[in-house]
Amino acid sequence: MKFESLSPFIPSGKDFEQSKKLFQALGFTISWDGGDYGGFQSGNCQFILQKFDDKYFAENLMISVSVSSADEFWQEVNATEIAKKFGVRFSAPQKQPYGIEVNMIDLAGVCWHFVE
Repeated sequence: MKFESLSPFIPSGKDFEQSKKLFQALGFTISWDGGDYGGFQSGNCQFILQKFDDKYFAENLMISVSVSSADEFWQEVNATEIAKKFGVRFSAPQKQPYGIEVNMIDLAGVCWHFVE
């Protein structure tokens, strides 16, 4: 038996529609729509956004996404003003033992690590 992929369910927070727009602005496309949940994909990265609002759960969930360049990702999110448009927080690229990363706290409170 071989594992083929991993698609975590990610809580949307209070505003499911706005959360969908945020991930589309980040470059993900909706690959399927199930009403209160849907598949998002960009390249080999995929997740399921669920209409679910649990602050405690969301603030204790972290997702790591591999990117080709943390600096390019940082420049792109700044150029498109995603933080301002959606009210999310990003950190500048920081060197970590496992690579260079940019963090984002999404609308639900999930911490996304975009790691080069």
